[in-house]
Amino acid sequence: MITPAEVREAVGTGAVIEDYPEDVRGHSCLLLSKGHGGRPIHVVCAPKEDYLAIITAYVPSADEWENDFQTRVKR
Repeated sequence: MITPAEVREAVGTGAVIEDYPEDVRGHSCLLLSKGHGGRPIHVVCAPKEDYLAIITAYVPSADEWENDFQTRVKR
């Protein structure tokens, strides 16, 4: 489970690791942050005129991401 505090922390201090300017939902990006205990957290969000839409938040899988959790595993 990812807490609301972890999502707020990711939005406030996380690093943009992917940018999706052509996303069908509107321009969005993927943030990387550290959650409780230092675990990696990914948050996808999209800035709107009046708010920031949080699309999803998840703990990235080591099967899909390199050890830095910033680089996707090449397949």
